[in-house]
Amino acid sequence: MSAIVHWFRRDLRVRDNTSLFHAARDGEGVVPVFVLDDHYLSGSDQAATNGAAGTAGVGPARFRFLRESLEELAASVSRLGGRLVLRRGPAAEALPKLLDETGARAVYANAEIGPYPEGRDAAAREALFARGARLRLFQDSLLVDPERLTTDAGDPYTVYTPFARRWFSEEKASPLPEPASLDGPLAVSVPIERVRAWRDLGPDPDAPRGGEDEALRLLERFLRGPISRYAGDRNRPELPGTSRLSAHLHFGTISPRTLHAAAADVSGIATERGSARQWIGELAWREFYHSILFHFPRVARESFRRGLDGLAWRDGGVRLAAWKAGETGFPLVDAAMRELTTTHWMHNRARMVAASFLTKDLHVHWREGERWFEHELADADQANNNGGWQWAAGTGTDAAPFFRIFNPVLQSRRFDPAGKYIRRFVPALSRVPDARIHEPWTMSAAEQDAFGCRIGRDYPAPIVDHAAERRVALGMWEAIKKGA
Repeated sequence: MSAIVHWFRRDLRVRDNTSLFHAARDGEGVVPVFVLDDHYLSGSDQAATNGAAGTAGVGPARFRFLRESLEELAASVSRLGGRLVLRRGPAAEALPKLLDETGARAVYANAEIGPYPEGRDAAAREALFARGARLRLFQDSLLVDPERLTTDAGDPYTVYTPFARRWFSEEKASPLPEPASLDGPLAVSVPIERVRAWRDLGPDPDAPRGGEDEALRLLERFLRGPISRYAGDRNRPELPGTSRLSAHLHFGTISPRTLHAAAADVSGIATERGSARQWIGELAWREFYHSILFHFPRVARESFRRGLDGLAWRDGGVRLAAWKAGETGFPLVDAAMRELTTTHWMHNRARMVAASFLTKDLHVHWREGERWFEHELADADQANNNGGWQWAAGTGTDAAPFFRIFNPVLQSRRFDPAGKYIRRFVPALSRVPDARIHEPWTMSAAEQDAFGCRIGRDYPAPIVDHAAERRVALGMWEAIKKGA
């Protein structure tokens, strides 16, 4: 038996790593490798899917998160007696060369869902087979294999509620231990500090931090208190009510099995059962969107509901630019967009409001928002990003979605009643009282002077009339129905 190459991708951890566990068990040594494909440097999963590398790309926050996670991973591999090998892609060229250098005869990896990774893996499998080697993929990033989640008729679920009912009923695996040793043949590696794209990245203290230890720290913080209040706090963007683990799930610095097991332990406490189960339900939502991408890969290129591809979307222009900059004149929307560009994370309620505003108030195609979020978010994940944007735009899996049009003022009053979130990210409104902060344009000139916020100078007037644009959005829907 020879050594086995473990190909790290979006599983940047040594604890509870299915492929790594099996590689250490099955081989005479392990060769851990990460292949830096070109899409990390000049494009993205979405750009690669559409054949237009560089249209959005892996933004600095996500790339920095990757670097930090790899630096910690290298230290963890070293602690277990091995050495993390970093190679430039494509994988179909890098992996066969690594086999030649180390004498390994197999590559183990954890499966990924999406047109780009599936195409990458197919090319790697063919190249390895030509060398007499094999690629073995393991299910690791989801708690339930999407192939198992079908209706009685054998069809994939396309509505969340029945999917979740089945998902909750499925048995979930327990976390695996980390390997006792990762000792194996040595190979030449590109030093992380010599990758120019990483070397040129400056610090960003407000962005999410990468690494397995950081993921475990965030989980511990969440379990110490916020999880018990999750049901009530999760929609309040000014509160620390969420786990902030989304980027770690995307890069695999923590496994969903670890999260599920931790929440299941907490849910044994009666007073916390409802909140813990609701948080587990967010894992179900994540897996629902991955299941949709798995069964319907076309959603990476088009609307899930094909009949809505003909909606009369408008060119973004100055309105799209105002939305990206957080200069729409609607405080909750602007706070959300400024949180995005400042911290490279956005609260989920804020994501829904910002996405509804772009698609239903500005009538800009959801793809523009999807691309911007992909570039800016440290946790940008194709399945979740696409699913969330199509949900907001009304083109996705929901049964009757187009009538869901969030009123940004009512959302602001309900979910940020004291304006704390708004004041944090829109300092021009810091002195505006609670009664006016959700609609600052209603202040009189005297009030504007008193509170240090002149509308049109210190903070923009609303760029649209929500009530009028709501009617336009519904008209777009009616036009599609008549043309059907």
